[in-house]
Amino acid sequence: MSDAAYWWVFFSAALALNLAPGPDLLFVLSRTLSGGRRIGVASACGVCSGALVHVAAAALGLSAILATSALAFAVVKYVGAAYLLYLGIQALRSAGGQFNLRPAPRTSALQAYRQGILVDILNPKAAIFFMAFLPQFVRPEQGAVAVQLLILGGLVVLVAIVIECALVLLAARASSALRANRRVGLWLDRVLGSVLIGLGVRLGLSERA
Repeated sequence: MSDAAYWWVFFSAALALNLAPGPDLLFVLSRTLSGGRRIGVASACGVCSGALVHVAAAALGLSAILATSALAFAVVKYVGAAYLLYLGIQALRSAGGQFNLRPAPRTSALQAYRQGILVDILNPKAAIFFMAFLPQFVRPEQGAVAVQLLILGGLVVLVAIVIECALVLLAARASSALRANRRVGLWLDRVLGSVLIGLGVRLGLSERA
């Protein structure tokens, strides 16, 4: 395969995978609806930072532990599911408070960033994904495998941040006019909470395969 064909296949696959509506993307979009563009971008950066941890783990071979150990997979899975359920319940209990224009406690960009990191790190399937996807594009003749895995993983994350930030901008524009309406804000909080709880349940019921 020529270099041009190789990179065409790689970036096409990375684009398709990042456009798929997975837990990370749904989390980022729900956070955007809840807090607007700034919170959405912070969440996207957090999710992608967490993905870089998985890339590093894949390069070091640590992701193989999650792929082969039922106990390790279950521990990470249930901790991640519990965290998503916690965030979802918080959103449901806010009763539209996240959209209230009056001064009130709300998620900061730093909090959204940290939440994004945890949501991705505590998703064992993300680790297994990088362990399964990246080696397909390793070319032994090009040098150290670990270095190639880091570079390829970094490029996948770069594609992810571009896509997610673009979607955040679209979602923020669509929701900005709604956020000032208390009644609509109540329903958006309910949507956010339901999405996060749904993601938590989905993660809790997921299998390694």
